Amino acid sequence: MTDLFPPEKRKKFTLSNTLDDQSPIPSRSISNGEFTPLPQTDQQRAFEAKLSEIADTNSKKLNISRRNFLRSSSGMAAAFLSMNAVYGSLFSVKEAEAIERSVAEERAKRLSSQFIFDDQVHFVHEDFNTEFMLDYGRYAAEHWNPAMLNERGLDLDRYRFDNFIKEVYLDSDTKVALVSSAPTTGQLEGLLISNEQMAETRKLVNRLSGTQRMLCHSVIIPGQDGWLDEVDRNIEELQPNSWKGYTVGNPYHPQNLPYRLDDEKLMYPFYEKMVKSGINTICIHKGLLPRNYLEELSDLWPYATVDDVGKAAKDWPQINFVIYHAALRPYLEKPDIEMAEFEKTGYIRWVTDLADIPRKYGVSNVYGEIGSAFANSAITNPRFCAALMGTLIKGMGVDHVLWGTDSVWYGSPQWQIEALRRLEIPQDMQERFGFAPLGPEDGYVKNAIFGLNGARLYNLNPQETAENLSGDVIAQMKTEYHRLGVGRSLKTYGYVTN
Repeated sequence: MTDLFPPEKRKKFTLSNTLDDQSPIPSRSISNGEFTPLPQTDQQRAFEAKLSEIADTNSKKLNISRRNFLRSSSGMAAAFLSMNAVYGSLFSVKEAEAIERSVAEERAKRLSSQFIFDDQVHFVHEDFNTEFMLDYGRYAAEHWNPAMLNERGLDLDRYRFDNFIKEVYLDSDTKVALVSSAPTTGQLEGLLISNEQMAETRKLVNRLSGTQRMLCHSVIIPGQDGWLDEVDRNIEELQPNSWKGYTVGNPYHPQNLPYRLDDEKLMYPFYEKMVKSGINTICIHKGLLPRNYLEELSDLWPYATVDDVGKAAKDWPQINFVIYHAALRPYLEKPDIEMAEFEKTGYIRWVTDLADIPRKYGVSNVYGEIGSAFANSAITNPRFCAALMGTLIKGMGVDHVLWGTDSVWYGSPQWQIEALRRLEIPQDMQERFGFAPLGPEDGYVKNAIFGLNGARLYNLNPQETAENLSGDVIAQMKTEYHRLGVGRSLKTYGYVTN
């Protein structure tokens, strides 16, 4: 089998956090490590130029540095104005937001209480700077929660998620997050965490906050020796909130363990254990995969499609099947080519197949999660992103689309939150393909996707949870953090082409 990025190809990629890119919205395709990122497009370069022009002008008018402008709510608005200038008016944004800080900040404050449940988050790997949040954690421990200092709670070995806490909880409106991982071995192993570490992280974050801020997965590896015994151990000892699997096997270092969800001999005994345990949600990586899978591994890439989902869902109505990344097949060509194909046929490869499952199989237990699919389509071709959302909602129902950001690979998820808040499906697309509008930033559709659907799936009461979170330790940390004026880093942590 071949590596995710074979040695001869690795020189083409670099970590995005090393770029000197001061933009509230990424200006190039970013990979979370599971697929091959596209080179920067002409439109993305045009976006950079337009944003640079606005930032230079407005930062001088506001008498602040260019960097501080871009890290502000006005800078975020300027980024979406620049997107509209390049791609057309797909994002709702007022020019006043980019020049009058009070207008942007009032909007940000009004929306800050929106209930947002991120169905897929990750940590950055060990090499990222940890000292800042350790110092901040000590401050929080001294002033708010002394228990944080117990049991090596602030030791570097236990606090690898410091940057994650900053980017996800302090720099965005995310309220609750589900931490995930992958069944990986090999050289990229340092990027990911074990089932025990996910459960320990959930415990630590919830203990730190005094509320339920985090949920966690346990990863399954069907076909591995003793894997069902490991499932039993996870049920007994870790009690994950849901399960995570990769039907292509190991996404980073391929091995001979691909599987189908409808394999009755392999998977159905696991489903029996799921139902008996009450942990009845499984999140499955579908779609996103490296270019060389599609070009070289003809026996493996079909496992990334959704043609095994319908039968499994029909046979096991007690189980929720959450399909990560909305099964989006990775771009192999420029996104404009993918968009042209949709305009001609109304079909998005693998996504439309997912959206058709409820009708085709008569099931209501299949969900589409949009992590990485939304992020990358929003910054490469937002019209395609609108088509993606319209396709999922039309086929699956607005109550079966889940918010996920795959953060922190894409930096703070706030820019993704703002992208969905502001995105609207163009009128011509609504009329031609029968898509319903996404509606207001805090309307029914977007509130459902942002958090209400995930809360229902994981038995959370959104109103009660939000009330509990509003005064917890992380909320207090966030208040102090903003008082100190630290601001977003504007960094991302995935892979980009050189």
